[in-house]
Amino acid sequence: MEPAQHSRDISLIEAALWAVAVALVVALAVPWFLWRDATVVAGLPVWIWWHIGWMGVASLTFYGFSRRAWGLGVTL
Repeated sequence: MEPAQHSRDISLIEAALWAVAVALVVALAVPWFLWRDATVVAGLPVWIWWHIGWMGVASLTFYGFSRRAWGLGVTL
């Protein structure tokens, strides 16, 4: 019996690029480089603004993943 075929095959290069994207989202989610920075913008520390912006980037990345590569690496 053959394994179920996905409606769309994802190339190895695309899978590697998604892995890099996930690694970047995770690695830069915590702004280590801003921890000792006391700069305040609009009443909030700049590291909070980084976090807010980064959550936007993470959301867009997840949206792209859900539209393009959902199920990547899932085998039955």
